[in-house]
Amino acid sequence: MRIVIVGAGQVGGTLAENLVREKNDITLVDIDAARLADLQDRFDIRTVVGVGSYPDVLFDAGIKDADMLVAVTNSDEVNMTACQVAYSLFNTPHRIARIRASNYNDPRFATQLFNDKNMPVGVMIAPEQVVTDYIIKLVAQPGALQVLDFADDAIRLVGLRAVKNSPLVGQELRTLREHMPNVDARVAAIFRDGKPMFPKGETVIVDGDEVFLIAARKNIRQVMGELRKLENPYQRLIIAGGGNIGFRLAKTLEHDYQIKLIEFDHPRTDFLAEHLNKTVVLRGSATDQELLLNENIDKTDLFLALTNDDEVNIMASLLAKKLGAGKVMTLISNPVYADLMEGGVIDVAISPQQATTSSLLTHVRKGGAVSAHSLRRGAAEAIEILVTGDAKTSNVVGRAIEDIKSPSGVTLAALVRDGEVMIAHHDTVIEAGDHVIVFLVDKDHTRAVEKLFEPTVGFF
Repeated sequence: MRIVIVGAGQVGGTLAENLVREKNDITLVDIDAARLADLQDRFDIRTVVGVGSYPDVLFDAGIKDADMLVAVTNSDEVNMTACQVAYSLFNTPHRIARIRASNYNDPRFATQLFNDKNMPVGVMIAPEQVVTDYIIKLVAQPGALQVLDFADDAIRLVGLRAVKNSPLVGQELRTLREHMPNVDARVAAIFRDGKPMFPKGETVIVDGDEVFLIAARKNIRQVMGELRKLENPYQRLIIAGGGNIGFRLAKTLEHDYQIKLIEFDHPRTDFLAEHLNKTVVLRGSATDQELLLNENIDKTDLFLALTNDDEVNIMASLLAKKLGAGKVMTLISNPVYADLMEGGVIDVAISPQQATTSSLLTHVRKGGAVSAHSLRRGAAEAIEILVTGDAKTSNVVGRAIEDIKSPSGVTLAALVRDGEVMIAHHDTVIEAGDHVIVFLVDKDHTRAVEKLFEPTVGFF
């Protein structure tokens, strides 16, 4: 696929890295020549220096022959204009824009504004809302490193760290059924010391493994209990940072949790106090030890560091944990920092790029993909695929899992058929209309998975 990405910031750079690994033809446009040069040195991409909403710049980027435009600069207006130019002058089929301002996303106006007759943005991505939704799921599932829902929330995939003295730790995976005879579940992938392992019946889980489990949503908590002691639901939360993410999170959760929100900026605290109902708004620094002690940090179930500064988030999290916070979740944009910190003092490192990239990947995937989620900061991926075709035109319809020649490192983990969740086993037969959840530990095989599920030319 030929894709023009406008904006070489964290989101654009991460997306380009993901897509170029899958053999897509990527052109990256930005006004920062140094940033483009750095990305071009690291990845096999073409770059164009200039304003991505200018027709001549898009023309030089090859928009005339592109299948998709993805505009993810820090300016909503540049992103929207780029989509307009791509549609009006070059008839680009697919157009995605990063739109941050809530005013543009207001449902009273959005449907009238964003359409082919007015502002032809095909898909809008609101990064702060995407990250907020991502955090809400983590808050609702204590102990999880990542939480993903598929097939209209019928299936849940959870990543968590295995802890010694848990029922399945030290046991072969085949014993999972013995432990829970009335619950069907599957281990989709295991990462040990940062390296992927393809799970087999004889695989033994060890303390510290990062394990991805898949089961019906109603059963996932019970399955998690096989790998670590189940944690009580959070009650008391402290949020550091009252920006868009911190504000939206507090607004969503304040009626179900006891929330305190710390914000340094004076005018912003006034705004927060005015627009939040039950949240206690505190003016000060999240790295102020006295403030944290005064607000009973040692009785806090969860501390969330959500400012726009990685260093502040990390230092505030380390301090909160030292002073007795039960768990800490930390927003970290720099992937190097995230890899260093997660699993130590910081319980969960939240990558805004990963969350945003996941929402973009859904629209890039082929082969019947309904949704796609980036995992482990882009190292792996989970895709929901709607199966089409028949036994004559499809590589999977009418075939058992054991007879499907899927690429190495790919797990066909579960499916939903007529609303019923089915965990995939070796004798499970795929049918047309199934929603299949596929887990890839090696994203180099993404295109092969897409081809596996694409019907042949004879399918109409």
